[in-house]
Amino acid sequence: MSKSRSSEWYGGTDRNTYLHRAWMRRGLPAHAFDGRPHIAIANTASDLNPCNSHFDEIAASVKEGVYEAGGIPLNLPVVSLGETQVRPTAMLWRNMAAMAVEELLRANPVDGVVLLGACDKTIPSLLMGAASVDLPAVFIPGGPMLTGTFRGQVLGCGTDVWRLSEEVRADAVSQEFFVESESSMIRSRGHCNTMGTASSMTMVTEALGMTRPGIAGIPAPDSRLLEASHATGRLAVEMVEKDRRPSTILTAGSFRNAIVTLAAVGGSTNAVVHLLAIAGRLGITLSLDDFDRIGAGVPRLVDLQPAGRYLMEDLYRAGGLLAVLNQVKDLLDPDAITVTGRPLVEYLNGQQIWDEAVIAPRDRPFQEDAGIAVLRGNLAPSGAIIKPAAASPHLLRHTGRAVVFDTIEDMHARIDDPDLEVDADSVLVLRGCGPKGYPGMPEVANMPLPKKLLEQGVRDMVRVCDGRMSGTAYGTVVLHVAPEAAAGGPLGLVRDGDEILLDVPARRIDLLVAPEELAGRHPNARTTEGYAAPLRGWERLYVDHVLQADTGVDLDFLVGSSGSKVSRESH
Repeated sequence: MSKSRSSEWYGGTDRNTYLHRAWMRRGLPAHAFDGRPHIAIANTASDLNPCNSHFDEIAASVKEGVYEAGGIPLNLPVVSLGETQVRPTAMLWRNMAAMAVEELLRANPVDGVVLLGACDKTIPSLLMGAASVDLPAVFIPGGPMLTGTFRGQVLGCGTDVWRLSEEVRADAVSQEFFVESESSMIRSRGHCNTMGTASSMTMVTEALGMTRPGIAGIPAPDSRLLEASHATGRLAVEMVEKDRRPSTILTAGSFRNAIVTLAAVGGSTNAVVHLLAIAGRLGITLSLDDFDRIGAGVPRLVDLQPAGRYLMEDLYRAGGLLAVLNQVKDLLDPDAITVTGRPLVEYLNGQQIWDEAVIAPRDRPFQEDAGIAVLRGNLAPSGAIIKPAAASPHLLRHTGRAVVFDTIEDMHARIDDPDLEVDADSVLVLRGCGPKGYPGMPEVANMPLPKKLLEQGVRDMVRVCDGRMSGTAYGTVVLHVAPEAAAGGPLGLVRDGDEILLDVPARRIDLLVAPEELAGRHPNARTTEGYAAPLRGWERLYVDHVLQADTGVDLDFLVGSSGSKVSRESH
């Protein structure tokens, strides 16, 4: 076996190698230091991140696989961000979590890593960090929760929160019904069972080649996930021996496969900023336009909430991601490899659809041209995006008068005001919610509809925001508007009553105000200054260095990679 990276810490007889070995002898035998590969298990298990709370059990299966293959497994707790728990938004700390993963992998005597992620931001943060340090790395998704039901109705995690909360505000569902249903929605361990951000990111991570093919979408309580985790532990040792690193797996072709996958499954808009950020860590040129160019003509073949009817447990029993990708095999890069060293397309042969109500064949898709649409215009010079699969078809071409909210607090204070000058044709504009302005770019773009319109039966309106929306959400929402208002973007110049044109087929989002009129306007200070000026710590660093949505919302000094080399000793 060739000399391992960990041997730089443990190999030798001097004082420093003595120190490194002696402190690790609490559980490790002498032969652990004979050059065997040391595999870190980057574990995001946390009781405060319920979607990831089962990872200690998965880590145990990984350990068994690593040992069986001759490696030394080492648990490495890393930052865990609970999407539903963390305020003001988990996205504020995605880059911090990625930086921590990178630095911990580089600083420690490890030769490779198994990444355990499930909840939304843990997945991209692990991939970003691993890409930057570029040690052999393989990802294990935590899996979706099982389908919950309440009074005979299937509940989609996240999606039905948005739906039922609006029905309560419209007085169509009682408050008692709403509260009682919460104990039924989350039926088991695992992440959201809709095609939200967590499920979308597990799909695109497999498409990128960073998992063992066939693992994405296995439900969290399914014993096959533990079996796959054991096999992944064995694979991690092989990857170290073969020097199979993220930089050898993640290519332009891999990102093409991820974009095709995102469209075919009707995935989350959040995957756009995450894929852009991951590509940035690798030096791969990827732009918003690539999502439209590659994904726009891809049909949606999966009928999952929020764009359809079913849930992740149904997708897995119907054939899973590989059955979906087999239908669009001709759109995939034939040379892009996976963590196994073999091309992804080799795993698609013979993959069948077992339930066409859930996975449609290519010639009978649920929706033609289902990819993320990238919009440009004088309201979004650097771009904005919309998910046509989750939008109302009659609103994809629309002109309406703006109703403007300068901050999220402003929106909450006025959205249900009976005197608010709004109708079903209005365009709701929410600003001050971008990376700098919030800060952190929260999932608030799918703002609630005015109560008086809900009572009239209105269930969707055009909404425009410089923030994000949950992957479990739905509606005709233009989001990720760049530049954001707080960074001087034109969204900060919109006034109540201005007409806004949305034309998704033409890929336009325009403010119908004369250029000379706009030139004389100034942004509202409440938007440009954010909710409060951050004074210290991570928030200060974030606001000073965060990039805009069109490039992935990473920090400017984290773009690119630094490798795994550490030249200086610690003693």
